[in-house]
Amino acid sequence: MNASPAASDALTALLAFWHEAGVEDCYEAAPVDRTRETAPPPRAARPASAPPQTTGTVTPLRPTPSGIGATEALADAVARARAAARTAESLESLTDAIRAFDGCPLSGMGARQAVVWRGEATAPVMIVGEGPGAEEDARGLPFVGKAGQLLDRMLKAAGLDGRVMITNTVFWRPPGNRTPTADEQAVCAPFVARALELVKPKLVLTVGAAAARAVLHTSEGITRLRGNWGEWHLAEGGVSAPVMPTLHPAFLLRQPQAKAMVWADLLELAARLDGDDSKSPH
Repeated sequence: MNASPAASDALTALLAFWHEAGVEDCYEAAPVDRTRETAPPPRAARPASAPPQTTGTVTPLRPTPSGIGATEALADAVARARAAARTAESLESLTDAIRAFDGCPLSGMGARQAVVWRGEATAPVMIVGEGPGAEEDARGLPFVGKAGQLLDRMLKAAGLDGRVMITNTVFWRPPGNRTPTADEQAVCAPFVARALELVKPKLVLTVGAAAARAVLHTSEGITRLRGNWGEWHLAEGGVSAPVMPTLHPAFLLRQPQAKAMVWADLLELAARLDGDDSKSPH
């Protein structure tokens, strides 16, 4: 039986909510003891006269790297990213370094171009999302699709228009707009850290679970993190900034009732920023 459009939309929204909340695994109806070895169910015997059934050309799956070799490859990519990021003395040169970098596997998975940043190079607020989507991949700028347009409207209403620099934890669109993996974020992390050093923002806003986890180095879900101040500390240089995690604007498009929570987070961030600005010497 086919579900009604309303039921389908409700299910999609519910799954999106749990994903933003940090739920990444599904469980079966009955508990399974994973510590016991069980034999796989026997395959049904195929009649000897029946030819193998195919549905076209079968392309072998590329094996997923694992083990020591994969660890060494990741460490090498991170080291190369760190070296490239150090050479950047401005956001423009950082953009050039990212575009020339081939160590992130996402750059070879169908992305059109690197999507690095937009906004003000010396903004007091740095916004970090998870990764580019289709519209961002096409235009080469982060947060320019429907979610980005909603974010811009909310920033303007909160008095933050023209006071932000926007980037992501990865710079190439993940296939199918999936969430970037921890390894993909790790390879791009030196560039994101260098952006923090160059912009020197007073405050950081992370949007979505993936961005909050990458910046704050936590496994907590976004529903626990949002609305609570954290701290972004870089391992080198002693650079740090207060971090406010909030929900992703793409989630708000599916769950408009959650806008009140993000609005509260933006107002608190703006109040803290204006309080800091009022203390600055003129």
